[in-house]
Amino acid sequence: MEHNKLPLTPLPRIFLISSGEEDPDHSIRLTRQLSLLPRSISCMVQIREKQLDSRQLLTLALEVRNIELPEGTLLLVNERVDIALAASLDGVHLPENACSPDKLRPVAPKLIFGCSVHSQKSLRLAEESEADYLLFGPVFDTPSKRRYGAPQGLVRLGELCRTTTLPVFALGGITPENASRCMGEGAYGIAALSIFQDPSQFVETIEQFYHIVFP
Repeated sequence: MEHNKLPLTPLPRIFLISSGEEDPDHSIRLTRQLSLLPRSISCMVQIREKQLDSRQLLTLALEVRNIELPEGTLLLVNERVDIALAASLDGVHLPENACSPDKLRPVAPKLIFGCSVHSQKSLRLAEESEADYLLFGPVFDTPSKRRYGAPQGLVRLGELCRTTTLPVFALGGITPENASRCMGEGAYGIAALSIFQDPSQFVETIEQFYHIVFP
């Protein structure tokens, strides 16, 4: 059966990535963030705690799944299809060098699969493997990505967006001040991690992004 390129309902345009540093016994940061989400703003949420073992990651995923979230919010976990299924999450995000979506979809046909891409070549591979969305970056300079080289920039973001029909989320150094430039290059939405870590500014930041992606 041919896979539909998009879910039946549009994906949220704000992509919230967890800190990657959650304590499985005290997952305060992520649960606090999600409990603060404005009820009218749905988000993509990626759980990316790579340091946790399987039991700890499942515990965290189940805790997050039990939070009452805005309608339309989608919960994803990094790479772990088994955890997504066990915790009744909505999807799985796959790094560029991970197993491709078409190999995983037969065991999880109802999950959303997204892929990180950093080049036109990886874009084509993601398209051929029936990814549902793409995460591209880093667009701007961000401390966590400096060890991988210079940022990709807006020009490359625009080139990639114009050569695919898949939703592209811009990642890396995204702020309310530069997010509109990413949308202007054809990005479907924006993704971020560090800017969401301050709980005192979280709601304001989410609302600012919302008005940018839905002008």
